[in-house]
Amino acid sequence: MPEAYKQGDLVWAKMKGFSPWPGRITAPTSKDHKKPVSKKGACQFVFFFGTKNFAWIEENNIKPYLPHKEELIKANKTVPFKEAIEEIENYRKGNGTDTFDVTDTVDEFDRLKESVTVKKEPKSSLLRKNHTNKTPKRSSPTISGPGRKKARTTSSEDEQDEVASKRSSRSDEISVGNHSSPARKGVGVASILDRPFTAVRPVTPTLDLSSVSKILKEKNINPSQLKFGFLGLGIMGSGMVKNLINSGHSVVVWNRSPDKCDEFVKVGAAHGLTPSDVIQAADVTFACVANPQAAKDMVFGNCGVLCEIGPSKGYVEMTNIDAETSKDISEAIMTKGGRYLEAQVQGSKTQAEDGTLVVLAAGDRSLFDDCQSCFEAMGKNSFFLGDVGNASKMNLVLQLVTGVCLAGLAEGMALADRAGLQQKDVMEILTLTNLNCPLIYEKGNAIIEGGFPTHQALQHMAKDLKLSLGMGDSLDHPLPITASVNEVYKHAKRLGYGDHDVSAVYIRTRF
Repeated sequence: MPEAYKQGDLVWAKMKGFSPWPGRITAPTSKDHKKPVSKKGACQFVFFFGTKNFAWIEENNIKPYLPHKEELIKANKTVPFKEAIEEIENYRKGNGTDTFDVTDTVDEFDRLKESVTVKKEPKSSLLRKNHTNKTPKRSSPTISGPGRKKARTTSSEDEQDEVASKRSSRSDEISVGNHSSPARKGVGVASILDRPFTAVRPVTPTLDLSSVSKILKEKNINPSQLKFGFLGLGIMGSGMVKNLINSGHSVVVWNRSPDKCDEFVKVGAAHGLTPSDVIQAADVTFACVANPQAAKDMVFGNCGVLCEIGPSKGYVEMTNIDAETSKDISEAIMTKGGRYLEAQVQGSKTQAEDGTLVVLAAGDRSLFDDCQSCFEAMGKNSFFLGDVGNASKMNLVLQLVTGVCLAGLAEGMALADRAGLQQKDVMEILTLTNLNCPLIYEKGNAIIEGGFPTHQALQHMAKDLKLSLGMGDSLDHPLPITASVNEVYKHAKRLGYGDHDVSAVYIRTRF
């Protein structure tokens, strides 16, 4: 065994698509656990605490447990992760062994293997397996010391014979390098097709509000003398407000979580306690929240927009919504004498912070003109598309194309991985073809890295695809491809990747 690690060492082991997981360097107990050939360096055989799983892990994806404990223990809040931490800590305090018994993991291993391997079997055989192979309850690994749990045992001689048969017939192990190990980072004993443990979303770096992007400086914006409000300081809203402030605009902010407003107040923004307070204080108010329902609640709810909107006020809806919702809000605003503009944006977190979004507007033309300096700070282009609803429709068409494209990219990368091809080679070749574009490059590399830091939340893309389908239904226009892709995003969201970047749709196409 290489000098870097020795048997019994406690470590953090990381596998692509999942967060670091506590484990122990150990020795394979079966000749079936063949060491894979890795081009990236030496591998170690790791037993994962809390999951009863094991796999060969490349050394560059392994870190010593204690030196990195404080750093990595806070990165995952799931119950299985907490149980794994408890078990490794109990192991440290007790007299643990450096080996483990794989008898109790045979069923789990084969279910995981079958979930990522297509097998041709007679129909009767499949029916028998569905009837007899019930998913067992998750049990802890065989360890000694405090916190030890009793390992699961078979309940009959027939089941024992079946386990022995499976052990003797299994001749190869799924390659870790192809994402298919039974010990996928944090994957428990439940079938991957059922619900794998979710990778922890990387912490979003704190937005540096004091820095002015080079792109914004080059625009040389002459800020409007109007006072602007902004409702919603999420991934997109934060970047847009930062550029409004740094370009010299006067801004009043509000967010459902008030603490998010503190940093903006430090750099010159005012803080409204409610949406109606912001409307009262500002001449024009922008809103950018999560979904159509949140947008409606902002307008029609208690202390909402309608409480203070009036003839001298303008309201700009930047939330990605459907045309019907936009028209409902428009009618309510105009009934009170206010001006309304929908201003949908194309882009993600990076574009919002750089000020390179594309703004799609429709509604009151005079309000569009009044917001030009703001749109110039937020984006690189702004378009006026006419009547209320047109901008929402245009945005949904563009989101449909983007969502389908990314699902195709993810599916292709998954196929390449399963076929034994290097995903980096796929991306390198793609960039030399007509498919080369910033979106493909960015999301392809996110898939390769496997962390999925959020630039555009997957749940927002799923929402836009759903709205696109609704738009198609209202027009009796079939969208069969979009309907299929929508199911892929829906499943990825159900697996727990809604808050991750949209590139996490790869997890669904892979498993």
